[in-house]
Amino acid sequence: MKYLLLSYTPAAAWDAATADTPSAEAMAAFAAYQEFERELTETGEFVGSEGLGHPAVSTTIRRTADGVVATDGPFAELKEVLASFAVIDVASQERALEIGSRIVEVLGEPIEIRPIMGEDFTA
Repeated sequence: MKYLLLSYTPAAAWDAATADTPSAEAMAAFAAYQEFERELTETGEFVGSEGLGHPAVSTTIRRTADGVVATDGPFAELKEVLASFAVIDVASQERALEIGSRIVEVLGEPIEIRPIMGEDFTA
């Protein structure tokens, strides 16, 4: 079954002006994550992952009474922002939780795990 792992980071720690120049600590965590990604690739459980752009360059599209409206970021009062995602294909939710826990150990940020509704999705 496939799961989407959503990685969040504190908004205050992600300055749009320095988003392209990560700290040494961030680079070390990223290197450890890449090693873990290689392990999951070897087991066949890794599908893909990507980092996301800063919320300041995001756009939200909503339906309103006046029609569909696009709103530019940044968005006020955010405490955490979605920073990246990964897709894994594992045998069980327990395995997805194991993988998510290891990522939290490496990166130190929360991970939200959601089943992907596909052919093998069961409620």
